[in-house]
Amino acid sequence: MSEAASGAVLSIRGLRKAYASGTIALKSVDLDIRRGEIFALLGPNGAGKTTLINIVCGIVTASGGSVLVEGKDHAADYRHARSRIGLVPQELTTDAFESVLSTVSFSRGLFGKRRDPAMIERLLRRLSLWDKRKARMMELSGGMKRRVMIAKALSHEPDILFLDEPSAGVDVELRRDMWELVRELRKDGTTIILTTHYIEEAEEMADRVGVISRGELIAAEDKALLMRKLGRKTLKLTLAEAMASVPAELQEWSLELEDDGHVLSYKFDANADRTGVPSLLRRVSDLGIGFKDLSTRQSSLEDIFVGLVHEKRAP
Repeated sequence: MSEAASGAVLSIRGLRKAYASGTIALKSVDLDIRRGEIFALLGPNGAGKTTLINIVCGIVTASGGSVLVEGKDHAADYRHARSRIGLVPQELTTDAFESVLSTVSFSRGLFGKRRDPAMIERLLRRLSLWDKRKARMMELSGGMKRRVMIAKALSHEPDILFLDEPSAGVDVELRRDMWELVRELRKDGTTIILTTHYIEEAEEMADRVGVISRGELIAAEDKALLMRKLGRKTLKLTLAEAMASVPAELQEWSLELEDDGHVLSYKFDANADRTGVPSLLRRVSDLGIGFKDLSTRQSSLEDIFVGLVHEKRAP
């Protein structure tokens, strides 16, 4: 299927990776990335996130499956794939003695792009690096080095940008600046695929979310749809008097006691025809159980992620 027909700028089918040691890093992953979207890939350490990215970026060889970049096989036409993809890796690897300007300019040349000092200047200014252009890499802070890694990845003007844990180990200000840059790049039409341990960032930034666990992609949905479909609400009743246990008359609601018996907690599907909330409150009233406060909370993306991974790990 062509990119136009599928709407995918990146199409992954049956992607597998097994190492000689017997470790299986990826198990037949299928994934389409839409042009111009921000896609967040979530997963615990060792789930296969970086392996997936490294295969697509041509750093690691797959054991099986295929990757199409703008409709072209990335193994058969690797030059096309490399020219269309930029990668900001987790590791900060640069020549310590090179200046910022020469480091970024050299990266552009590696991809066969003609010299364009004006473009490099615009890029460095956009990343607040222009004033540091003559500084050697060894003189920069970790946050500034991260900015240079982003500049290197963008130097050849890729259509698809991978950010592998881009905000790991950076300060709050840089993290905020980085996400503002991501938004600007998306406005320019760049497709962004990111991995992050900061799930609240994925919840704020991403259009779609994928969850990977033990080498398997266990979910890939529009963020809003995923949160509607798997998100649950929690009703909390702060009791007037603490309870030692949930009364037998309330067993059908599968309530939990929290805060040393001071809070009754009820999880329910807010989209269900019958949530059970009205009948629960009536029964509580009938039993003469007093409460001082009532609150509800929608499950977060983090709640959903933890639930999915836990479910996958269960025997």
